[in-house]
Amino acid sequence: QLQLVESGGGHVQPGGSLRLSCAASGFTLAYANIGWFRQAPGKEHEGVSCISSSDGSTYYADSVKGRFTISSDNAKNTVYLQMNSLKPEDTAVYSCAAARSGSNCRGSPYATWGQGTQVTVAS
Repeated sequence: QLQLVESGGGHVQPGGSLRLSCAASGFTLAYANIGWFRQAPGKEHEGVSCISSSDGSTYYADSVKGRFTISSDNAKNTVYLQMNSLKPEDTAVYSCAAARSGSNCRGSPYATWGQGTQVTVAS
């Protein structure tokens, strides 16, 4: 059974950092594109970042560029999202998703989703 499990969310003050993890089971992340998405109350579902397993290319939304970093540890079958300089507007439920490997991770058809982890940025 294909499964993704996110962890690492929590409550942090503005300017703080968190590292989210997306652990896969039932398949190998080395052969999949992985995307991070977020959903905040009253806001649209947003693609935050993604990484392509075929060429290692990455994508970041303008809202997180320079602050977030996506990385992959194939030995642990886990993808990470390092989030620095967090802002209150980063508050959301963050989910990871997997798609078939390809060079354009942003346009991938993500079909396998995790349950999400809450990130709250507030004083």
